[in-house]
Amino acid sequence: MIRQNQFQNPLARIFFLLHRPNSTATGSNTSSPAPLATSSNPITPVNPSHLLRVCTILYQQQHSPESKLHTSLSRCNFQLTHEFFLQICNQFPYSWKPVYNFHNFTQTHKSFNHTSITLNKMLDVIAKSRNIDLLWDFAKEIANRRLVTDKTYKIVIKTLASAREMKKCVNFFHLMNEFGYGYDLGTLNKVIDMLCGCKLVDEAEYIVKKLKDCVKPDGFTYKCLIRGFCDVGDLIEATKIWNLMVDEGFEVEIDVVEKMMDTLFKTNRFDEAMKLFESVRVSRVDDLGISSYRLVIGWMCKKDKLGHARKVFDEMLERGIQPDSMTLGSLIYGFLSKARIREAYEIAEGIDNPDISVYHGLIKGLLRLKKANEATNVFREMIRRGCEPTMHTYVMLLQGHLGKRGRKGDDPLINFDTIFVGGLVKAGKSLEATKYVERMMHRGLEVPRFDYNRFLHYYSNEEGVVMFDVMSKKLREVGLFDLGDIFERYGQKMATREKRRDR
Repeated sequence: MIRQNQFQNPLARIFFLLHRPNSTATGSNTSSPAPLATSSNPITPVNPSHLLRVCTILYQQQHSPESKLHTSLSRCNFQLTHEFFLQICNQFPYSWKPVYNFHNFTQTHKSFNHTSITLNKMLDVIAKSRNIDLLWDFAKEIANRRLVTDKTYKIVIKTLASAREMKKCVNFFHLMNEFGYGYDLGTLNKVIDMLCGCKLVDEAEYIVKKLKDCVKPDGFTYKCLIRGFCDVGDLIEATKIWNLMVDEGFEVEIDVVEKMMDTLFKTNRFDEAMKLFESVRVSRVDDLGISSYRLVIGWMCKKDKLGHARKVFDEMLERGIQPDSMTLGSLIYGFLSKARIREAYEIAEGIDNPDISVYHGLIKGLLRLKKANEATNVFREMIRRGCEPTMHTYVMLLQGHLGKRGRKGDDPLINFDTIFVGGLVKAGKSLEATKYVERMMHRGLEVPRFDYNRFLHYYSNEEGVVMFDVMSKKLREVGLFDLGDIFERYGQKMATREKRRDR
């Protein structure tokens, strides 16, 4: 039996619920009784030779008797500090045995007291090694020391959830309650937010449901779940959480609405996304800001609905909301996709300080019109005005000049196979090159898109600087000045490590 105002289509109910008056309920966060333990000792530099010697002993004698290992470590005569312990953990990020043996050795030094940082670091090593039993026991040890923090919860729950140990995920909260930490809503929200960010939203929902009697979820909890289900593309479950959130009296924040609209757009459910947007315009128009209009205008321009995008843009201006560069960049691309070049340039010229979004809109639109030369001129202009291109800029230009699957040049020295497929072999990526060539030779198979992004990444080093310089000269010799300028600029950008970091 379906209750009144209940819709069989979960998505349809969203548009109805937006018109209902909502009351915001807030959850009370209780602070954990365990204080954050911090070291009062200043960080002292670690002696590299001592670190290497201790790590060598820990690795070579990890299966030796404990007494022999401790004797060998005592003879090293190193200074045991918190920083030294953290460095040991960094040397064995996925191997729990050496770190655990060193932890047992530190227990013999009464002057050394662990902090929450050192224990969480070791717990992270155990978690990465997927030793579930030791992870559980060591978490108990941390609780006995009264050094459990939010990071402890995150490490343990993420590891257990990844291993599908769902009962242990719930039991961990009960275990911490037995140690006196209580059921804290703030800690639960941080854990749920972390799980949803790692696309473990099903596990996060399970934890919330099982702990509902102990920790009542609030609006932020449901918000994290909705965003998590949207990230994995499960709109049905996201809508169910949305409906449950509204039934419990929480107001759906505008960023959640935007996330739902964005997911609907990405899954080609344009009409449903626009219905949701219209519902917000009717019931909560004051909540709509530049981010909402930017999202809708951007997707309308991508879907070639320039007329609708212009109406939404005019409404935004009437409400006194000034457009940002990303919104203007989307409009520029929309005009260019309809071959309305003059209007697109009028918008671009009216911007005092255009940023990368505006230039990308111009370049992408011109490339769609098969005007690669004009797009390269925009590329030169953005450099002249001090706007640094990104990797995406170079990939768009290369695809515009060479095509997504590459093309042959007149000169064999600068054709597609020599530069890109040969370049993959030179970079040591012969497997990728072989797969590409094999598919080209067999006409029955479709030639895949060439990954320019990965190719440029392979040569983002000092060797690439020389290669791109030689390549640009050969391209200019055969009259391909635009491609020559693109490769030359990328080589200059990769000249130093600092510049590569900014790409």
